[in-house]
Amino acid sequence: MRLVVLDSVLVDLTLRVAGLPERGGDVRSSRSSLSTGGGFNVLAAARRQGLDARYGGRLGRGPFADLARASLAGEGIDCGASDGDDDLGVCVVIVEDDGERTFITAPGAELGLDAATLDGLEVGAGDLLYLSGYNLAHPELAPVIAPWVATVPESVVVAFDPGARFADAEPDVLAAVLSRTDWLLASATECRALGATQDLEAAVRALLGRVRVGVVAHDGSAGCVVGTDREVVRVAGFEVQVVDSNGAGDAHNGVFLASLAAGLEPRAAARRANAAAAMAIESFGPAMSPTRDALDEWLDART
Repeated sequence: MRLVVLDSVLVDLTLRVAGLPERGGDVRSSRSSLSTGGGFNVLAAARRQGLDARYGGRLGRGPFADLARASLAGEGIDCGASDGDDDLGVCVVIVEDDGERTFITAPGAELGLDAATLDGLEVGAGDLLYLSGYNLAHPELAPVIAPWVATVPESVVVAFDPGARFADAEPDVLAAVLSRTDWLLASATECRALGATQDLEAAVRALLGRVRVGVVAHDGSAGCVVGTDREVVRVAGFEVQVVDSNGAGDAHNGVFLASLAAGLEPRAAARRANAAAAMAIESFGPAMSPTRDALDEWLDART
């Protein structure tokens, strides 16, 4: 069993600022970092919980690709394809003092993913496949990924995180991916938009009719709402000091899927995911999800 992630791995240039400047203005960053992000955050979160993982996308060649490949190798994650001479994309992440983040993305080699690379992944029985709304928002990727997802074996668990740009996907493409989705993993804002109601529990119930197994709606410090055909229930979150919210949803998704793979019921998996996200936002950086031992210790102290 392994987690195969198609959400694009990028390099994050993260800048900490008191607040965004006015247009044409200037602001000094109090802290900066250059690190691997994007789909790497989900991969690292799951791998640190003991789940085998593979990046199914494209890395390209160049200094950004080298950084990403080293990060993946450091976590024991199989790397993606390196064909072509273009370098990996970069995302400028601006984190304000209240933890809110703003993204500016310059795509790169990850947009060159093709059907041959996807076919070579050999996703099979028991595997988990993770994709993102960012995969569907790019016109270079949607025509490749959406048809391929429809062909994966029924025994593969498909998890879909619509992300902030899901509205940029073609409606028929989004609908097709949702119809093959087992677990929809989304923010409360995304669930409300997709479910066409401001009542989060009602939105989750509506979305259960569009996916195969369940829905998890991240709701910040309030935890998350988990919906299956058995129940729609809120799983309480944890109050912590927010330092950087970038990557919190990724940590939640990776740990939730790893916990399901380990045999936990959805409610128990969601509690671990809530804790991992809380731990992640207490530190600066995008891939701060804890190891399994650290997460166990943190939860034991709050039992």
